[in-house]
Amino acid sequence: MTEAPRIDTAQLMELLSVSLGVYYGDFTVAAASENLTASQGKALTVLRRGPAAMRALAETMTCDASNMTGIIDRLEKRGLVRREAGAADRRVKYVTLTAEGERVTDAIRAKMRTTQEGLDGLGSQDRDTLYTLLERVFVPRPTA
Repeated sequence: MTEAPRIDTAQLMELLSVSLGVYYGDFTVAAASENLTASQGKALTVLRRGPAAMRALAETMTCDASNMTGIIDRLEKRGLVRREAGAADRRVKYVTLTAEGERVTDAIRAKMRTTQEGLDGLGSQDRDTLYTLLERVFVPRPTA
């Protein structure tokens, strides 16, 4: 009996590239429907996880701190986020989603039809497996 060929890292990277391209395109169109750039939408999505310091937000989004300031300025002007000084260090600014920011973030996700349909096509066991694998590969673990 011959063994099926194994999927190598290059093949996985290619499929991830295609997958992320579809996801990013879907996300960009959904963000635009809310009159947001992809970067503004991404900032809202990151903040949906909880408040973040400006510097940490810039690092998470892999962008320059001055660019992050511009993104947050525009979101704040629309009432989607607010800045608050840190309790321990007033120089540190934390960004928090407003209720309207949460609504817009949820609207973006709801409009991502291609992504929703793909994920909805998975059974619960496949969803669990995909979640576990994505978490294992991409979510940083605390170092001891």
